[in-house]
Amino acid sequence: MHNCPAYLEILYAIWHAGLVAVPINAKLHPKEVQYILDDAGVALLFVADALDVPAAAAIVSVASAQYRSLFAADGQASIAHYTPGDLAWLFYTSGTTGKPKGVMLTHDNLLAMTQCYFTDVDTVTMNDSMLYAAPMSHGAGLYNFPHVLAGARHVVPESGGFSVEEIGELGRRYRNLSMFAAPTMVRRLVDHCASHAGAAEGIKTIVYGGGPMYVEDIRRALRVMGQRFVQIYGQGETPMTITALSKFHLAQTEHARYLERLGSVGVAQSAVEVRVVDADGREVPAGESGEIVVRGATVMHGYWNNPEATGQTLRDGWLHTGDVGRFDDDGFLTLKDRSKDIIISGGSNIYPREVEEVLLMHPAVAEVSVVGRHSAEWGEEVVAFVVCAKGKPVATAELDALCLAHIARFKRPKEYRMVPALPKNNYGKVLKTALRQTLSST
Repeated sequence: MHNCPAYLEILYAIWHAGLVAVPINAKLHPKEVQYILDDAGVALLFVADALDVPAAAAIVSVASAQYRSLFAADGQASIAHYTPGDLAWLFYTSGTTGKPKGVMLTHDNLLAMTQCYFTDVDTVTMNDSMLYAAPMSHGAGLYNFPHVLAGARHVVPESGGFSVEEIGELGRRYRNLSMFAAPTMVRRLVDHCASHAGAAEGIKTIVYGGGPMYVEDIRRALRVMGQRFVQIYGQGETPMTITALSKFHLAQTEHARYLERLGSVGVAQSAVEVRVVDADGREVPAGESGEIVVRGATVMHGYWNNPEATGQTLRDGWLHTGDVGRFDDDGFLTLKDRSKDIIISGGSNIYPREVEEVLLMHPAVAEVSVVGRHSAEWGEEVVAFVVCAKGKPVATAELDALCLAHIARFKRPKEYRMVPALPKNNYGKVLKTALRQTLSST
């Protein structure tokens, strides 16, 4: 379903009855929906609109008399009791590198994640409001738990999605709004607030994650909207809980390494241990890059009906994220890139994010994504896909000069491609796989 109040009604009814929830993003293609239904063995499907899939499950529309009858039932059935490790939420990964996998999240996982919200992310009171402007099937929906526990208000925009004007109006009406947003959404909201005085007035907290937030972007966000931001780093396999960069850290502007910390994803959250390891699983010293691994109460119990993938990802008690990063001496983790996105040119590793950070320093660059292209001479070479700010074209010579002023010459893009937009999935993540396919077909 798209975002609507019935989403939470159904979610809690599922657990009341002792069943397992399988949230499905309404923006998925019918073939993707069908794959999830078949793989999970879904028995009952709630929808907001007509669904173009030959579902084997029984289907109930939330607009139907049948749903109204279910909602009006006397509710005397006893609440199901759970034991540690019971499955609660089957979350399907976005599938950008193949078929989506069903992440098995237990009631224990969700409880630990919720406790981390209170400890590491934000406080919640009955006077607060949780705004669902991102898909409730993903991170935004997971943050319902701390707000339900605190007795806070839940607000679903009438649009069912993300509208900067609507968010401003809802903030003024309900006050103390908290929301989860991808960095692309944050940029749009900041642009709106920069040109509309008072638009951020009712917003309490914006938790951002799900993609890289570049230093220049968060610096501008803080200038325009003030101390309303918290960054989290997580994966579906350890939902919303690997590290957090708190309001406290974002406010420490006098710290000697403040800009470094702005470029990090913060410190380990309370329920997990986080390490950076080499190819043999050995922990590396602070300052050295390696794969990020996690263990703790939030880590999934495995992939649904996929023991091979489970064995590859969960090894020796640790979740292997596939992300590359490094710790500093104070325990702040900086993400370099997904291991599959590292560009190896002439035997040297190039981290796309490092190049992207530099290019975004140019005022005419709105968005950028860097990928590798096969090179007979170097193995791979750097290509930058650039989205220019409206009405602000930029010469490649200017971008070259910017790179040469800030990073090693070998990291400089060999080609700049000006594009109207970057391809993104339903959660706002840039699809670097699609960009690489573009390069291979031209």
